[in-house]
Amino acid sequence: MDQLRNNVNARSLPGSNALYGSSTVSKEQGPLHPRPDVVKSTLTGKSMEIVDVMVRRKINFMCLQETKWTGEKAKELDNSGFKLWYTGKIRLRNGVGIIVDKEWKKDVVDVRRVGDRIIALKLVVGQDTFNVISGYAPQVGLAEHFKVKFWEDLEGVLQDIPQGEKVFLGGDLNGHVGSVARGFEGVHGGFGLGEMNGEGKSILEFSEALDLSIANTWFKKRAEHLITYKSGGTCSQIDFFLIRKSDRKYCLNCKVIPGESLTTQHRVLVIDVRIRDRAKRRSPMTLGESRGFGPRGKESWW
Repeated sequence: MDQLRNNVNARSLPGSNALYGSSTVSKEQGPLHPRPDVVKSTLTGKSMEIVDVMVRRKINFMCLQETKWTGEKAKELDNSGFKLWYTGKIRLRNGVGIIVDKEWKKDVVDVRRVGDRIIALKLVVGQDTFNVISGYAPQVGLAEHFKVKFWEDLEGVLQDIPQGEKVFLGGDLNGHVGSVARGFEGVHGGFGLGEMNGEGKSILEFSEALDLSIANTWFKKRAEHLITYKSGGTCSQIDFFLIRKSDRKYCLNCKVIPGESLTTQHRVLVIDVRIRDRAKRRSPMTLGESRGFGPRGKESWW
């Protein structure tokens, strides 16, 4: 999970990333509905739990992956004031979404959906324009052409964003970037986890080509604040927040919140970002990111 706060950062949803700013943004991988192909207007079960986490942690945006909902829709989440945008193509497979809190949802001016693995929201806040993106990379075992298509689609989305606009990409990118930079200085901050693998190298090369930096490698943390996926004896870092290198100075913090697991395996990743908006006097924003429902399936969330 990744979250973004009103220091303009991101937090996550189940399998999510969160962003905090003058408001907060988070990202999670996880659905908000009782059935994978149905979005209900009443918040119950896991969906209310997600909103509760966002409220308690002051998360403005939540990026979700592996939601497994079908359709391309936007839904008001009952009386909470929060709003969900999502996309999904095949029942019980893939799917991504972004939940925005009641303060920031009115600033959304555009939505872009690409298949069932990428969704992007554009917001205008004062003199700033920023883009919150939720992405879900294909798993290691899938055929190479699925991976190539995902990275090509994501590159297309990013290249269409003007250079003057900020980017906060929270995603389950299914790769290990390693604990040290190893030739990717400027992209990797030197405080990652584990050993780099082929998929992780792809993340680093992609970020380097597009002048992006991996926010959760720039802050020295204990392992528990780096691990985004934990199952049995397996601990890894596969969820990331990517931001423009030029915007790194606005990133105040990026870490996992160990006590806020919205799924059995993936944990909430949050990023705190500072956004300028003198008119509204906002300062920090938080985003979050979180992934999926885990092995029990979406029904167990409700």
